[in-house]
Amino acid sequence: MNEELIKKPVEELAPLIKNREVSSLELTKAVIDHAESLNEKVNAYVSFRRDEAEKEAEQADREIASGQYKGMYHGIPMAVKDNIYLKDEVTTMSSKIHGEFVSDYDATVITKMRDAGIVFTGKLNMHEYAWGITNNSPHFGAVRNPWNLDKIPGGSSGGSGAGVAADMTTATLGTDTAGSIRIPSSSCGIVGLKPTFGRVSKYGVFPLAWSLDHVGPMTKTVKDAAGLLEVIAGYDSNDPTSVNVPTEPYTSKLTGEVKGLRIGIYEEYYFKNVDSVVEDQVRKAIKTLEEMGAEVVTVNIPALQYAEYAELVTSLSEASTIHHRNLIKRPDDFGDDIRLLFEMGELFSSVEYLQAQQLRRQLKQDFRSAFEKVDVLLAPTLPVMPPDIGSDFADLNGKQVDLIDNFIRFMGPCNLAGLPAMTVPCGLNNGMPVGLQIIGPAFSESVILNTGFAFEQTNPLQGKRAGLTSSVS
Repeated sequence: MNEELIKKPVEELAPLIKNREVSSLELTKAVIDHAESLNEKVNAYVSFRRDEAEKEAEQADREIASGQYKGMYHGIPMAVKDNIYLKDEVTTMSSKIHGEFVSDYDATVITKMRDAGIVFTGKLNMHEYAWGITNNSPHFGAVRNPWNLDKIPGGSSGGSGAGVAADMTTATLGTDTAGSIRIPSSSCGIVGLKPTFGRVSKYGVFPLAWSLDHVGPMTKTVKDAAGLLEVIAGYDSNDPTSVNVPTEPYTSKLTGEVKGLRIGIYEEYYFKNVDSVVEDQVRKAIKTLEEMGAEVVTVNIPALQYAEYAELVTSLSEASTIHHRNLIKRPDDFGDDIRLLFEMGELFSSVEYLQAQQLRRQLKQDFRSAFEKVDVLLAPTLPVMPPDIGSDFADLNGKQVDLIDNFIRFMGPCNLAGLPAMTVPCGLNNGMPVGLQIIGPAFSESVILNTGFAFEQTNPLQGKRAGLTSSVS
């Protein structure tokens, strides 16, 4: 019973909890039992909070029994990435320097999730300070991909991606500065949504690069992502980058109807130097949506050729500013890869940073022009497949290429432009999941979600799941 229960997405669990066919406490215990049994293999969690979670679940059950059902996520057990603050609890950022850091307040997204009745099962592993894509931590160990334990799960939200894929958390949140929601979601075969910049508060989330950071859902299904976005979205005066734009009932917008949807394709960037199987799977996905009534339109986004440079200068400069003091005082307490990147960030001049912002402005304008012609852009999420743990290279049609460059080159543009983007599974490549990326204009999350929902209904993975199975009975 419990093994089947923990596999279910939130959209199936919610009515069971609402109708009291399953208790939040029963589900919470099952998820934690399963997560604890697998954590030695997967290493998705850095800490559990069983006692606190069971109390929160009991509270949710009492509220539901008294007729105070709060919605889709009420009583749902969920772990969160370990750079999101829980009041009076350790948040490590998977670092040595902040290994004992305790916040005296909840992040805004945590406050919203508490208000929705979510139960917190623990904190999830991540790449140190969210600045990396392998999730191979010198301080907390490597997270392993549940589809193949020899492979990386992607990062920096690797514990989040692996945790959802292995049913160790029912859903979760990730953070995304240059793909850290979408990379592990694609690598682990789940749904990952980076909302529009300013749509979700970052207050109480340790920053990587303040003008690029986002917080968003990582879930088993598109509807789960839509429901979690309803919980966390909204203006927050505590976050200076928050935008006061009305939110929507995202779940009710999931019609699956895409007739007349205009899909943009930019061949010169998003289909150049892509793994041949990945390209084939993504093109099949586009063809499927076209057969469902969508229209495919070719677009031109010239400034994309400068996006990698602009993203690198911006992210490294901002990250190095945040960590400057510790880089001087405690350089040896950073992991080697992180320290090197932060040292690189100190080399850029103010002229180079400001030039990057000019390129960024042009990129936003070019995206805006493209979205005058189309509703969404479709592209591969990642151009290459996840390599083995410990490798700095990926295979691109038989050629060894730099892993970081290739994992972020389709990611960074949406962070630079602040555009919403979502990855959904679209097929398999040698037994590993492939992601389809759906990009939209600012605050078009409903359109992106519905496009992903429509495609999801075609069952692109044919029911296949990560190979790990539960040990609970």
